[in-house]
Amino acid sequence: MALRPLHDRVIVKRLEEEKKTASGILIPDSAAEKPLKAEVVSVGPGKRSDDGKVHAPDVKAGDIVLIGKYSGTEVKVDGQDLVVLREDDIMAVVA
Repeated sequence: MALRPLHDRVIVKRLEEEKKTASGILIPDSAAEKPLKAEVVSVGPGKRSDDGKVHAPDVKAGDIVLIGKYSGTEVKVDGQDLVVLREDDIMAVVA
């Protein structure tokens, strides 16, 4: 099944964070926080303004972005955990 986001929505896949601290301590899964980095999987056509023009999104598929810990709606598609969120919920693009 393929998902095609509508309007200004973006589909991202959370990237796994390191399970070990800088000093070498392993973090158990139960104590790990949700990662904030995500890879953009798919992007909608853009947000429509009041005058009817479509404003293209600033992100594209393949971009690595920073998202809020509890942003968006989590969905499972073909065994993959994905997050559907609005472009406004993306805080930054990692360069």
